Amino acid sequence: MILALVALLPTYARSAEKHPGANTPIPVTATTVKKQSMPVWIDAQGTVIPRNYVNVMPRVAGLLESINFKEGQPVKAGQLLATIDPRPYRIQLEQAQAQLAKDQAQLVGAQSDLGRYETLLKQESIAEQQVTDQRALVAQLAGTVAMDKASVDNASLQLNWTRITAPGSGIAGLRQVDAGNMVGTSGAIGGGTGALSGTAPTSTPIVTIAQVQPVSVTFAIAQTQLPMILERMRAKADLPVQAWDQRRKSLLDSGKIIAVDNQINPSTGTIMLKSEFANSKMALFPNQFVNVRLLIDTLKDAVVVPSAAIAIGAPGSYVYVIDSDDKVAVRKVTTSASNLDYTAIDSGLKVGERVVTDGLDRLREGSTVKIVAEYGVSEPASPVTPKRKNSDKSGLEKHRAPPT
Repeated sequence: MILALVALLPTYARSAEKHPGANTPIPVTATTVKKQSMPVWIDAQGTVIPRNYVNVMPRVAGLLESINFKEGQPVKAGQLLATIDPRPYRIQLEQAQAQLAKDQAQLVGAQSDLGRYETLLKQESIAEQQVTDQRALVAQLAGTVAMDKASVDNASLQLNWTRITAPGSGIAGLRQVDAGNMVGTSGAIGGGTGALSGTAPTSTPIVTIAQVQPVSVTFAIAQTQLPMILERMRAKADLPVQAWDQRRKSLLDSGKIIAVDNQINPSTGTIMLKSEFANSKMALFPNQFVNVRLLIDTLKDAVVVPSAAIAIGAPGSYVYVIDSDDKVAVRKVTTSASNLDYTAIDSGLKVGERVVTDGLDRLREGSTVKIVAEYGVSEPASPVTPKRKNSDKSGLEKHRAPPT
């Protein structure tokens, strides 16, 4: 019997250590309930897309003489990107100009003859039919000259197209076709080394240009959140958007919503939104995945506590409130919006009350506590990266039901 009691002593000691008596102060971290503004954010996954994305294709066929851009570097609208051998098109222009000069000379001669024939007709020295035929010849040559002028303009345009220029400003991609290849209006003709794949197949652009200042970010939200967003947009209110890196450690840029898609995806129940960012620091890159935070509302004078103070159990959401004697009591609360490490309380708490933020799993109704540190309550609007341990997506810790 004595041996059995001795064997049970360590187990009892561990149990007493895990569940101390009500008079044994339990060290905890606590904070004071405060009233302040609480921004309401929507978190989503977004994709960066260029404001404009252009495939630069040749507009005439010929030998690609030179590449005049640096891969991955900014280019400006109108900047020379590549050149095609202009000699065949220069010859065509000269031929068109020569034909125009020839037909213009014939027109001048026909007009001179027409003037002389009309004088003779007045003197009744020539048949009227001859004058009529001359007038038709002058009209025919005038049409030929007009067609020649169009041919000159077309040949001049073809010659200008041998200089491939940037249609807009942006970042040039890697070159797709090397100098020395024959190119057509659908890309390279035949083989080429190519900068990416080793060959340059048809329908391959010379280069692509992505406009990234400004840049766009698209992301999806639940259809239940759409009415509030549309209401704000109809009121001409700005909807601020933040783009964070994949680890939510760094704020990449801030922008605003510019468009909402015209239909909801029936398979996911979501709708796409488009936001725009200045991207002055070039922190956003096309096809980059980012964490998006959309501010849709701000609760004024909300009762706010750290999310770590809220536990979930059988009675629902609850907190441990510390009274003036440093004893805790279980208090059921109704939560509202959450912002990072903070949650707004609709009911159950008053401003100035103290609640436990760390050490909840060791507490029982009526336990005596010793506050060893104050939880630093900062402004919820501050973009601080949340640090949650053992928490669900709402940031509320899940504990066993509080003892009664």
